[in-house]
Amino acid sequence: MPDDFPRDRPHLFLRANGETEPYRRPNQVINAPALPERDRAAHAAALEQAIGAALAAARQQMADRDAAIAAGTPGFYLEVELPGSERAGVDQLADRRQKMEVVAVREPAVPGGALLVSVFVPARAEDYYLKKVEAYRTRESPSGRPRNEALVSRIETVRLATARSLFTDDQGLFPENPVERVWWEVWLREGRREVFERLAQALNAQVKPHAVRFPEREVMLVLSDSQTLDRLVAHSDVVAELRKAKDTPSFFMGLGGAEQRAWSDDVLGRMVPPDGSNTAVCLLDSGVHRAHPLIAPILTAADCHTINPAWGADDTAAWQGHGTRMAGVAGYGNLVTVLIGNAPIAPAYRLESVRILPPAAGPANDPDLYGAITGEAIARAEVQAPQRRRAVAMAVTSTSPSRGHPSSWSAAVDQLCFEETAQRLLILSAGNIQVDLMPSDHLVRNDVEPIDDPAQAWNALTVGAFTEKVTITDPAFAGYAPIAPAGELSPRSRTSVAWHRQWPVKPEVVFEGGNLAHDGAAPGDPIDDLQLLTTYHRPDHRHFTTLGDTSAATALAAGMAGSILSARPQLWAETVRALIVHSAEWTPAMRERIDACQGAKNRIQALVRRYGYGVPDLDRALLSTRNDLTLMVEDELQPFQREGSAAAKTRDMKLHRLPWPREQLADLGAAKVELRVTLSYFIEPNPGERGWTRRHRYGSHGLRFRAKAATETVNEFRARINQAARDEEEGIAAGHGAEDWLLGTFRDRGSIHSDIWSGTAADLSERDAIGVFPVGGWWKEKPYLERFDSRARYALIVTIKAPGSDVDIYTPVETQIAVAVEA
Repeated sequence: MPDDFPRDRPHLFLRANGETEPYRRPNQVINAPALPERDRAAHAAALEQAIGAALAAARQQMADRDAAIAAGTPGFYLEVELPGSERAGVDQLADRRQKMEVVAVREPAVPGGALLVSVFVPARAEDYYLKKVEAYRTRESPSGRPRNEALVSRIETVRLATARSLFTDDQGLFPENPVERVWWEVWLREGRREVFERLAQALNAQVKPHAVRFPEREVMLVLSDSQTLDRLVAHSDVVAELRKAKDTPSFFMGLGGAEQRAWSDDVLGRMVPPDGSNTAVCLLDSGVHRAHPLIAPILTAADCHTINPAWGADDTAAWQGHGTRMAGVAGYGNLVTVLIGNAPIAPAYRLESVRILPPAAGPANDPDLYGAITGEAIARAEVQAPQRRRAVAMAVTSTSPSRGHPSSWSAAVDQLCFEETAQRLLILSAGNIQVDLMPSDHLVRNDVEPIDDPAQAWNALTVGAFTEKVTITDPAFAGYAPIAPAGELSPRSRTSVAWHRQWPVKPEVVFEGGNLAHDGAAPGDPIDDLQLLTTYHRPDHRHFTTLGDTSAATALAAGMAGSILSARPQLWAETVRALIVHSAEWTPAMRERIDACQGAKNRIQALVRRYGYGVPDLDRALLSTRNDLTLMVEDELQPFQREGSAAAKTRDMKLHRLPWPREQLADLGAAKVELRVTLSYFIEPNPGERGWTRRHRYGSHGLRFRAKAATETVNEFRARINQAARDEEEGIAAGHGAEDWLLGTFRDRGSIHSDIWSGTAADLSERDAIGVFPVGGWWKEKPYLERFDSRARYALIVTIKAPGSDVDIYTPVETQIAVAVEA
């Protein structure tokens, strides 16, 4: 039976649905990991010699300090080398009582290489490691093992640190010439900005005024050479970490539009401007030329901003009108559909524009701290219209792809989303591949070219590009063929296939981004037939041009977010993000590849890192139908608590008992049905390359969901959730239930989790409860930051789908909810 029922029923919203459950930690047996085998006496002697040499160099460094420059707590930085497999030793190198802090961790340069950990050591604690080694050499613990074995046996050697020791970027980016002045990101230890700025001035290092603050770090940009940074490290305690400042963001905007005559007057004659709308899509880009006749009705002069008044707010030729192109797609979608139609046009939201790019494009521009720039840009729009609901879209990316690791920019994006007084929805482009592409490159190149910075941000919605555009009609391109087949990833879209498993799935979704055409010899070109039609920034010259790649996809995603906010203005930003992801489905071409994996989860996971969760659909995001029902929950819990001076511990879980069409599902018996669950929340970031150990987690907290199995009682389900929380904390593979889901525990990455269960309707009829529970984060592991009693809100979206069945599962659930409300 075809699924042609109209989507004409609003999703059902469950209010106050969650029951708070106390976390009951089971009795546990912790098996400590095996330690490196060492010759105790020889290892102690070698470390005493290395530490002694490092301390002698440190004492000489402190004696040679220039009193006019020296500042902060007297001390020095040590670089401690650990085997790459001994990451557990990172946290043991610090001691808060002694004011010793792990400030930076450099990952192994090659598989099996060393982990290099930089630690600040106050002068008063200079013999800390020597005492630990001495006790290791001469004393035994109550169990008969060498004292301090867990720490000392993991240390290979120790040396005095330099600026290069604190450099956590790709080591190939560190300048070989010690007097070459370049821009650096300087990650400052907490509370040390004022001292740093004074020292930078004394050392003739140029400091940019922008800064980005995180719970334990503040990031600033400095123009200096490595020789000067060595002096800074030797004379103060201010620096935690150094990274290379990234170049001015790059775009792929060389998309020349064919000369076309437009029917703008016809469109304007059918338009009802969104004058009363309190919803907006805010574009952070190169500005927008609002004099374009199709832009003026949806973008007022008051909503055109710039972060630098000297630049103006208007779009310019320097960026090939990229902001105006984005505005056309964000406001209208593909303009071809609008131009050839005759229906009334009533935009549901308005546009806002903030120019964040300088007048001239190119590598000659100085870098800037784009995390601070992004925050300043959003603030300008919010000050202008503080009550307006908005989705913020940015297709600006760095020329340096991310490795999944947080950067100052991506962490600032996460912070902007999380801020408790104004949770925000940010939509980012995954970035585009910059090399010429041939047909043989397709998908192979996509899979090895990682997501651009800052699109690795956990809380942002990251958008990749797919394409359905494969028809070439322009006679000038006779003999050309599209590179990507219909329904596949666009040729230039970046992915997270090459990332380590621990990082989030990016992009989460893909939208139309056009295609490239080739003649079998030359690299692919973005011809007009395979792009999206949009507005041109020089309407006096022509009205229309084209846009493609992840810029076009991001603009389409922003438009969908604006439509959801307009239709359901009360929804949280986390919920809007969840609905976009939850509504996504893989195209037949994508689904064929996933189905071909035949349950091989590693292969499925790689494909999800390529395609995300698929292509979203606005109707699916907003409306249900008789055999396809969606329930929405917005709730919160307190993940952790601390009693007295004890360590913080897990506190609350939430059990959601769902109104369920039990009888209708049971009647379907063995018919195949589908359950989809999406959990969305925002984490508070705590960046800084400190090894991403348990103590130094990036996210403030994590949340997970589990669904009740058909054969479980509610009490058995509670017990399983408790066990799942414990297993997650201890890194144990998931047990009962994970194998029933398409992705299993792979879904538990980042801060949005979505998965699909397929089975019989009879089985689904008993799966009527979902548990949401917390797992650790720095709120728990760092109680001295006093965030352990914070509350975490989340959105939970649940869909039951009975494809091919003429069954009404919507009305029975709607009735149950109405009865509950009346009661």
